Amino acid sequence: MSENHLFNSKTDPIPEIRRDIEIFPVKENGSSYLYFHDSLGYTTPNFALDSKVAAILSLLDGRKSIQDLSPYLGEGVSTDRLLQYIRFLDENRLLQSSHFKKYAEQVERQYEESDTHEAVTPGLSYPEEPEELQNYLDEAFSATETNGEQIKRASAKALYAPHIDPRVGMETYAQAFSAIRHLAPKRVVILATSHYAGLYRDVYQNDPFIVSQKDFKLPTRTLPADREVIERLVSENSDHGLTDRDRAHRIEHSIELPLLFLSHLWKHNFNIVPVLVSGLDDLMYMKDGHRAKQIKKFGQSLQKHFGSDKETFFLISGDLAHVGKKFGDQKPARDMFDEVRSFDERFLSKGEQAEADALLELISESYDPYRICGFPPLYTFLKAIPGVRGKVLNYDLWDEHERESAVSFGSILYWNTD
Repeated sequence: MSENHLFNSKTDPIPEIRRDIEIFPVKENGSSYLYFHDSLGYTTPNFALDSKVAAILSLLDGRKSIQDLSPYLGEGVSTDRLLQYIRFLDENRLLQSSHFKKYAEQVERQYEESDTHEAVTPGLSYPEEPEELQNYLDEAFSATETNGEQIKRASAKALYAPHIDPRVGMETYAQAFSAIRHLAPKRVVILATSHYAGLYRDVYQNDPFIVSQKDFKLPTRTLPADREVIERLVSENSDHGLTDRDRAHRIEHSIELPLLFLSHLWKHNFNIVPVLVSGLDDLMYMKDGHRAKQIKKFGQSLQKHFGSDKETFFLISGDLAHVGKKFGDQKPARDMFDEVRSFDERFLSKGEQAEADALLELISESYDPYRICGFPPLYTFLKAIPGVRGKVLNYDLWDEHERESAVSFGSILYWNTD
C-alpha cells in the first residue's frame, strides 16, 4: 500500500494505538521488548519494539499532535524524527489510522472473494509437513482406547468435540473421534464457536450465524464446501440471522481443528457446511426475543434439510469453561477448579440429555459465569435436531498455571432415538 496513506502531519492528532492489539513485555538476551500480538493478523508478524518506547506509546491517545508531544521529547529528538517514528508505527499497522483501515478492509475483502480457506493452525498446533502430520495423528489414535457403545455409534448423528489446542487435548480428541471413525457420511454440517465475530460488530450485529462457501485447505487434504446446500440455506435465512459474508472465518480455528481429525480418519469424499455461531447472550435476557426467533428459523432449516438425512453428520465444535486471570477473573484458576468442574458436569449432563432449554437455564443462572464457549453451537444444534440422545465420552481441563488460567473441554456423542 502506498506510503501516501501514512500519517504525515505535525499539527493533526496522531491516531491512537489500536485497542485490539495486546502488548506483552518480553525479555531476550538481556534486553527488554514490547511484543505486539494482533489476533486479527493485520500487524507485521512477530513485531516488537524496545521497551523504552512505552512512554511515547502511552501518549498516543488520539488527541495529541506531534507539536503537542514536543515538550515530552528527549534531548536531540526533533519533531521530524518523531514524525518519522509515528509513520513507522503506522506502516506496521499499529495505529487506528486511515492507512490501517484501508489495509484491513483490503485483507478482509481479498479473503471474502477467495474460494479457499487457508488453515491458520498448521505449524502452531500440529506439524505442518503432511508426512509428519500423518505420523503424529497415527500415533495419537493408535494409543487411544475408544469410548462409547457400538450400538450408539452405529446410529451416530452428531459429535460435540473440542477445538482446544491438540498439544494439550490430543487424548480427548482421539477418544472422541475414534467413536465415529467407522462412519462415512456424504456431508458434515459444522456448528462452531465464533471467537472473532465480535470484532466485526458492524458486519454481524444482526447475524449470529456465519456460513462460508470456501473449501477448507488442510495440510493433507482440501475439504470442499457444499455450495448448493449453503446457497439454499442462505436464501431461506438471509433475513433471519444467517450470512455468507465470511470474514469472521479468516483467522478462526474452531472449524479447522476438529476437521483435521475427520480428514485423517475418513478417507472417503465428503462435503462440508461450515457455520460459525457467535455469542447468544441476548437469550439470557430475552428467551423469546428476536435472537430466539432467529435460532428457531435457522433450526427449522437445518431440521428440514438434514434432520432425517442419514448422509449428513453434525460436528459441533466448542470448549467449556474459560477461567482465571487471562479471562478477567480476579483470582487464579486453580482456586476455582472445584466450582468449574461442578458446573461443567451439570452442563455436560444437560447436553447429554439433549435438554436445550435446561442448558439455557443453566447458562443464564449467573449469566455464563465460566464463559462456556461451546454453548452457542451446542444450543443451536439441540434446538434444530430434537429427539437425539447423547453420551459424554470424556472431560479434561488444561491448567495454564504460568498464566493462572485454565480451559476445560469434553465431548458428547449423539445418536438418533428413532
